[in-house]
Amino acid sequence: MIERRVLPSEVETRTAGEGRLIVAGYAYKFNARSQNLGGFKETILEGAGKDAIERDDIRALVNHDANLILGRNRAGTLRMSEDSTGLEYEIDVDERQSYARDLLISLERGDVTQSSFGFQVMPNGEEWTRDEDDFPLRSIRSMTLFDVSPVTYPAYLSSESKVDKRAIDYAASLVAEVRQAVILPDIEGDALRMRARLAGLRG
Repeated sequence: MIERRVLPSEVETRTAGEGRLIVAGYAYKFNARSQNLGGFKETILEGAGKDAIERDDIRALVNHDANLILGRNRAGTLRMSEDSTGLEYEIDVDERQSYARDLLISLERGDVTQSSFGFQVMPNGEEWTRDEDDFPLRSIRSMTLFDVSPVTYPAYLSSESKVDKRAIDYAASLVAEVRQAVILPDIEGDALRMRARLAGLRG
């Protein structure tokens, strides 16, 4: 299950040597809190994608569309690194691609300003806590990366509803635990008394 997240930060274009045109931005920034993702908030911890940059086969796409590929790390046309801010990426754009030219126009006009990344959390790569407002908070420590993309809208794939449901279920279980601790402090004693009553009825 691939998850998508959008970062409302500037994507820029710049020129490099030999007439190369580069699209650059941050796929994510460390310790930034997301908005409500459907029952939880999220933050990316420093180093979460460090191993993925070296390990994974990652593409740069337009709006996460696999048909509109801008670059690939294994081809050397996409470069990524984690600095003290987050995951920075650079794409060598080929203006022979019509969709690349369209993207450049949109970037120059300011119509496209956001970056996004596709990822999957590694086993034991996340931690669930609560923030200062007692809201469920998911902290990502390690992940697999699939793509980075300049995007038009902060849209999420429908598959993310599974993540949202898991978060909501987790939050509900926390609330239930609190209620049990406050309202039913002697759960074990209540269970014993209920068994005794049932035994009496059967007798």
